[in-house]
Amino acid sequence: MIDFYFWTTPNGYKVLMFLEETGIPYRIIPVNISKGEQFDPEFLKVSPNNKMPAIVDDSPGEPALPISLFESGAILLYLAEKTGRFLPKTVAGRGEVLQWLFWQMGGLGPMLGQNLHFGQYASEKIPYAIERYVNETGRLFKVLDNRLKDREFVAGDYSIADMASYPWVFKHPYLQLQLEDFPNLKRWYDTIEQRSAVARAYEIGASINTTPTVTEDSREILIGQTHGVVAA
Repeated sequence: MIDFYFWTTPNGYKVLMFLEETGIPYRIIPVNISKGEQFDPEFLKVSPNNKMPAIVDDSPGEPALPISLFESGAILLYLAEKTGRFLPKTVAGRGEVLQWLFWQMGGLGPMLGQNLHFGQYASEKIPYAIERYVNETGRLFKVLDNRLKDREFVAGDYSIADMASYPWVFKHPYLQLQLEDFPNLKRWYDTIEQRSAVARAYEIGASINTTPTVTEDSREILIGQTHGVVAA
């Protein structure tokens, strides 16, 4: 059984999509980041970075002791290796997937996150910051659009690279760009949106987080935390 510490962020949905695709037995443990539950000392034992998602696998194989993992990319890679799903067996195929998984982790996620922060959540609207991250979002979308020009999915067959990127592209209505300007990306997005496991994942998320609006109180919790929240 996988204990899955989840909230309805793009990084949370990555892992939920994988779990729904594979049918691995799992139990969701909600971590309401708008209420500061990610700073609970007990959660820190599972996720030292005070971020979700995280998992605890009580049947990891050898060694037989439960293992906890944080960081969505690491979780996807672990689960892909555990199940033998959505990650090629060949060295070349594996490399294709992993480079795009790491591209998402190092670029698409952080840059779109800053776009959302300065464009949607920041109490002070800073034109330079907004322009900077909207432009970088557009550049990254074009990189992905070019990649998808001659293939259905990012690295050939549907893989953890697609699962990593889709939940961030899902945020496109809030990113001040039009998905229609990137036709290959839009086709890819529409294809993944139609997968039954993806639909189930977002339905599950909607049933857990019924009030997704960011308030002044939740903004204070989510933004501006310092080293003081990381307990010894």
